[in-house]
Amino acid sequence: MMSLPFYQRHHEHYDRAYRHKALQSTVSQYQKETKGKSAVYAQGSTAYARGSAAYRHASAADFSLDSSAAYSHGSSAYDLESAAYSYGSTAYDHSAARSKRSAAYSLDSESLSKSSAAYSHGSESINKLAAAYRLGSEAYSLGLKDSNLMIEDQSYKMSPKAKRAKQHLVSEDKENEAIDYSVPIFTGREVSISGITDTEEERIKESAAYVAKRNLFATGEGVSVSKVAKSTSEEEHHEKKSRKVAIRESAERVALKKTLEDTQAFHKKLNQDKLLHPPEFIIEPRSHTVWEKQNVKFHCSVAGWPAPRVTWYKNNVPINVQTHPGKYIIQSRYGLHSLEISTCDFDDIAQYRASAMNVKGEISAYASLVVKRYKGEIDASLLYPGTVSMPLGLGVSPHGYASRFEISFVDKFDVAFGREGETMSLGCTVVISPDIKRFKPDIEWYRNGVLITPSKWVQMHWSGERASLTLTHANKEDEGLYTLRVVMGDYYEEYSSYVFVRDADAEIPGAPGAPLDVQCLDANKDYVIVSWKQPAVDGGNPILGYFIDRCEVGTTHWTQCNETPVKFARFPVTGLIEGRSYIFRVRAVNKAGISLPSRVSEPVAALDPADRARLRSHPSAPWTGQIIVTEEEPTEGVVPGPPTDLQVIEATKNYVVLSWKPPGQRGHEGIMYFVEKCIAGTEDWQRVNTEIPVKSPRFAVFDLVEGKSYCFRVRCCNSAGIGEPSEATEATVVDDKLDIPKPPGRIMPTRNTDTSVVVTWTEPPDAKELVGYYIESSVVGSGRWEPCNNNPVKGTRFICHGLVNGEKYIFRVRAVNAAGLSEFSQDSEPIEVQAAIAAPSPPYDIMVLESVRDSMVLGWKQPKVTGGTEITGYYVNYREVVDGVPGKWMEANIKAISERAYRIQNLKENMVYQFQVAAANLAGVGTPSLPSQPFKCEEWTIAVPGPPHDVTCTEVRKDSLVLLWKEPVYTGRSPIAGYYVDMKETEAKEEHWRSVNEKPLKKKFLKIGGLKEGVSYVFRVRATNQAGVGKPSDVTDPVIAETRPGTKEMVVDVDDNGVISLNFECDQMSPNSKFVWSKNYEPIEDDSRLNVDSKGGKSKAIFKDLGEDDLGTYSCVVTDTDGVSSSHTIDEEEMKRLLALSHERKFPTVPLVSELAVEILEKGQVRFWLQAEKLSGNAKANFVFNDKEIFNGEKYKMKVDQKTGLVEMIMDKLEDKDEGTYTFQLQDGKATNQSSLVLIGDVFKKLQDEADFQRKEWHRKQGPHFVDKLGWEVTDDCNVMLKCKVANIKKETHIVWYKDDREIMVDEEHDFKDGVCTLLISEFSKKDAGTYEVILKDDRGKDSSELKLKDTAFADLMNEVCRRIALSATDLKIQSTAEGIRLYSYVTYYVEDLRVGWVHNGTQIRFTDRVKTGVTGEQIWLQINEPTPQDKGKYTMELFDGKTAHKKTVDLSGQAFDEAFAEFQRLKQAAIAEKNRARVLGGLPDVVTIQEGKALNLSCTVWGDPTPEVSWLKNEKTFVSDANCTLKFESGKNVSFTISTVSTLDSGKYSIVVKNKYGTETSDVTVSVFIPEEERQSQQEKKKEDKKTKA
Repeated sequence: MMSLPFYQRHHEHYDRAYRHKALQSTVSQYQKETKGKSAVYAQGSTAYARGSAAYRHASAADFSLDSSAAYSHGSSAYDLESAAYSYGSTAYDHSAARSKRSAAYSLDSESLSKSSAAYSHGSESINKLAAAYRLGSEAYSLGLKDSNLMIEDQSYKMSPKAKRAKQHLVSEDKENEAIDYSVPIFTGREVSISGITDTEEERIKESAAYVAKRNLFATGEGVSVSKVAKSTSEEEHHEKKSRKVAIRESAERVALKKTLEDTQAFHKKLNQDKLLHPPEFIIEPRSHTVWEKQNVKFHCSVAGWPAPRVTWYKNNVPINVQTHPGKYIIQSRYGLHSLEISTCDFDDIAQYRASAMNVKGEISAYASLVVKRYKGEIDASLLYPGTVSMPLGLGVSPHGYASRFEISFVDKFDVAFGREGETMSLGCTVVISPDIKRFKPDIEWYRNGVLITPSKWVQMHWSGERASLTLTHANKEDEGLYTLRVVMGDYYEEYSSYVFVRDADAEIPGAPGAPLDVQCLDANKDYVIVSWKQPAVDGGNPILGYFIDRCEVGTTHWTQCNETPVKFARFPVTGLIEGRSYIFRVRAVNKAGISLPSRVSEPVAALDPADRARLRSHPSAPWTGQIIVTEEEPTEGVVPGPPTDLQVIEATKNYVVLSWKPPGQRGHEGIMYFVEKCIAGTEDWQRVNTEIPVKSPRFAVFDLVEGKSYCFRVRCCNSAGIGEPSEATEATVVDDKLDIPKPPGRIMPTRNTDTSVVVTWTEPPDAKELVGYYIESSVVGSGRWEPCNNNPVKGTRFICHGLVNGEKYIFRVRAVNAAGLSEFSQDSEPIEVQAAIAAPSPPYDIMVLESVRDSMVLGWKQPKVTGGTEITGYYVNYREVVDGVPGKWMEANIKAISERAYRIQNLKENMVYQFQVAAANLAGVGTPSLPSQPFKCEEWTIAVPGPPHDVTCTEVRKDSLVLLWKEPVYTGRSPIAGYYVDMKETEAKEEHWRSVNEKPLKKKFLKIGGLKEGVSYVFRVRATNQAGVGKPSDVTDPVIAETRPGTKEMVVDVDDNGVISLNFECDQMSPNSKFVWSKNYEPIEDDSRLNVDSKGGKSKAIFKDLGEDDLGTYSCVVTDTDGVSSSHTIDEEEMKRLLALSHERKFPTVPLVSELAVEILEKGQVRFWLQAEKLSGNAKANFVFNDKEIFNGEKYKMKVDQKTGLVEMIMDKLEDKDEGTYTFQLQDGKATNQSSLVLIGDVFKKLQDEADFQRKEWHRKQGPHFVDKLGWEVTDDCNVMLKCKVANIKKETHIVWYKDDREIMVDEEHDFKDGVCTLLISEFSKKDAGTYEVILKDDRGKDSSELKLKDTAFADLMNEVCRRIALSATDLKIQSTAEGIRLYSYVTYYVEDLRVGWVHNGTQIRFTDRVKTGVTGEQIWLQINEPTPQDKGKYTMELFDGKTAHKKTVDLSGQAFDEAFAEFQRLKQAAIAEKNRARVLGGLPDVVTIQEGKALNLSCTVWGDPTPEVSWLKNEKTFVSDANCTLKFESGKNVSFTISTVSTLDSGKYSIVVKNKYGTETSDVTVSVFIPEEERQSQQEKKKEDKKTKA
């Protein structure tokens, strides 16, 4: 039987059908033509077909090679004519390959001129060899997938050949020569791909290489093909790899796997299809430090699919909003999640956690909150509830404590409208104060709460002052709420506005808008599911469906994936080539035509999810192993079992998607699947994929009859055969499982701004998988509907912008899911576009204007936001505050009051109150103000440097006007002393400026008179200080001196009640005009003295208690008019009453002996205490921590001793949350008193550290411990002893010594009897410097003590050692030597740190060659060479230990000197004699052995002063020269001994004797003369002959 692919063995029709339809006819024709030429290759055989060697050149004009090679694993024919080798079926010819090249997608942007491309890992370049290596959408075990593979126009190196093979190049004249080549493999080499990112480029390369490598290893075998030249035919040898080679390659694959795992982090995001991603924090919540009573808000942004669910925790306990109403606000919007905590107190100090979770996993991010109480003066609003959270509060910044950043936006971007394809830009100028050059802000942009990153679609720019975002090619996906966030340290500010993107004009009138948000889901090697969102605009006709187009990455050719439009907004695209990456787009179609295409999707690779996961964690690498085919029979495979867990995961009218799990029994080779179907209730099973086996455990079934029920099952197959089918699925009806949603209900429009309306609705019933909603608007009566949004919005609320003010609109909403768009909802009620009326914001700055025994007068400031209409009144509430604890709120007035001052009656005397005020208008009562401070007023001192600015003219009359200005921003080096005002006529030249005032003005306004009516003037102001006059301000706009018609002046009036008021009228007011009163042209902020009442065109300023403090100029300006203003000056003659001051009775107090104090007890406990002078038996104390009362319990131990007046509270341990203010409140009858202790910041930290230290010390002493830490002492022997005192020890206690972390081995064991541990260091020196540590340990614990003997500590120790050595010095002694006299002393031992000095007769000795000092061992000496009488005297040796000089003295004079000198002379003479005596210096050997008849020459050198006499002895007898022996003595030193011819008679002992007056010396040499053996024998024979002759 022929060796066919396993699937073809059972289904021979497969080879005819699996090919691409465009190639089917060509291949069929080619098979017929080459039937006689082809060879069928059977596994285990060597049969090959012989074909013609003819080569066609018809279409090879543009090729540099005349042959091509195509290698395929999917066919079974080998054709020499096209040089194509394949397994399993026939290969198509060269012309067919070239005809498909034009449609091939190349992985390289550079088109090569070669016939085809071969992928190879070889190190040798084969430039002229081309091989076609193809990837198909249906792969089988040995490599290529489909004969529909497109030839890659790419040239690669070939794989390394076997060593026994020789390399040959294919050429026209060597067509029949043997050529070795091996299987080409994708290398994943670097290529240039246009239109995609670098990451995607690498992913494409990795995908291709991975698929090729995986297929080659699918069966565990490799293949190498060789052609061997023979005389008449070619043979191919296929060899099976040996077990040894297989094991080696298996080990190589293990090593390769390890290498691939090292790059896992880099490739972890190669899966670009964005399916099922675990949660990931894009922005993590940040820690905050806020003041008490402030609000705080934590933000985070989370990504992941499915959308993660975020839960907030406090100290790992989930936060329940229902159990803490008003305390926590948790919001989630557009991926931005927030937790807001209101009115922070010390109980809120905790670690907060945001936990994001979906089906892929869970991730958490942590942030801490620290709440502080301010110590000192601060704005009262910061100490009480409701203040702003992050942006402008006080806190800790990178530039110090309590920094304040004010971030404001200028020139903001407004709601923007654009069209698809246009370039849109958003920008905003950012002003940050203070401006810290080294601290730059972080600029972040968000769309619908998701952080935007720069891309080819989005560009961001920050100039240092202005932030901008540019949409280079706007699409409907870009529509949304854009937020600019400016972050400065711990502070940030945001500004948001909506961007709308309309559809581009359709190419065909009436065509629908383009779909949007195209995404790829469930990517497989067999198909990819593409999803999208339907457009809002259908062109006036219903959308019939959608066309899906695909394009291979790196090309520009788009292919339509479906022949008929699909209505469902998801579609499985098949026919992809495994390992390649694609992008998709969608077009909508109605009866008028086809829409413009959508924005393309992100690239996605056609890979099985398991392969993609492995690729992501184990990216491929070039595989360079040789694949060898042997003639051995392959092992028989295992028939796979049935798949499991078969189910229908999606069913629509057009297709059904099946999913299953691979079988457990499948052998070691790859498996594929056949899908079968049957109509429910029958057993007529039909194979669905008759053409292409399925490799991945997922498949989309098409061509089903709508409305019918089907069952499905799956079989596995491999080379061993087809397995049993799986269990059939339940009956599945071919119909859409997801219904089109029903229309939303209850459409409610409400007013928002002049050009926008807020539309709300309710979600449709039984809605499933909603994508969002589309909202449309229509002018009443027009009949024309316009979309309000082009990107579906989630939620049930939307602000429709771009409306015309004053027009009436109606609205309708439709829901969207994958099945389609719902019907439109019912039209809303008409609404006129106008700004909405809202309740006013809270009043602020509540102050006590007057206080008497039973009433108080309150004043406050008008709300900053009136809500679009005037304030109709105010409501005042108050509450009692007892011992710092506020009570219940009570109403002070039932009816609203119009003035911003109110007297509250019937209050309790000596009671502390808090107040709040709420403003009301036509929309209702606004939010109450913050609770007031208890009677505290805070002055703001303004000290702003700079030239005058904001110079304005007011109260312009025909002969006068009032000039106003503000103080300079910069004051100079000294405070401003005043101002000078200059003026000139507008047309006058610069030299005509003149000063209005001669002396500097203290005030910041001036009424200028003497103007000429009708003349135009300009003014400027200059500031002056001690240094002189500063730079003038900017010149004012020209002002004409004239009194305009209708101008009225301010009038002073006294009514019948004696109330003094200033009255001003204006008949030129607009609806938004207001009266603004000021005193001395400064805003009147202290309204406790003046109450302003404005009604209509009249305004009255009423004085409550007029006094000297009220003297000054009062002015009134009417806003939104042409400068209507007037003023009046009040002097002393007009005063009517003096200010009545409220008084307070002193509260009786409990006298204290001592204020509240704190101390640390022995066990680390913290004791708070105070003592009163006297307490009765009824006295009690309240203990308060951070304004909350605490009670006696486990943590706090409280005690009040009435007898001694002692009040104390003990805490076992100080924790971080215990930082704050502690207050003891005493009450003894009516007498009260309190004392507080603030423990925050460094004070608290120091106390906490001390308590922790004391606690640790106590615990330490429970086991063996050191009473006295490790120290040192110097013994009498000048050794160093390290010692420490220990306690609480027992037999089992061990002690270990260390130096510089290395254990010191000690021979003796400590008995601890005396409680002292010691370590003796002998002869301590610099080498002993270091860190010493001793450790005590037993079963009760351990303790350690460390001693650093370095730097200063070492120097101190050495000073002591030197001192002890100096004290050990012996008395100076005198010693004579041959060189002179030596003075010396012995010490215990000597160290370099001990400095030695010598003094002679009170003068420091300067050391020379004659007089020098040194140390030998333990001896310190002074050597005096060649002493003279001048050397007599008193000598002192000074030993300096670093602090003290220790002296030893000897008297070298008189008899001592004479005796020493005489001895020196004697020793000197003896030394001279020894030095000059006669001696033989060398040259003579001890023994000389010489042959008879040779010459002997001995020489030596002698020395002596005077020159010695030389004589020779032989055998102890005098020896003199003769004819045979010559004795010489030359130059007084050279002696020679020569014997011209030696004989045996010359043997003996020779001695040379040298002698002078200082001595004699003899040197001996033994001479031995020998006769050679031959001569001796000859001599003996001669003697015998002589004897015979004589005889």
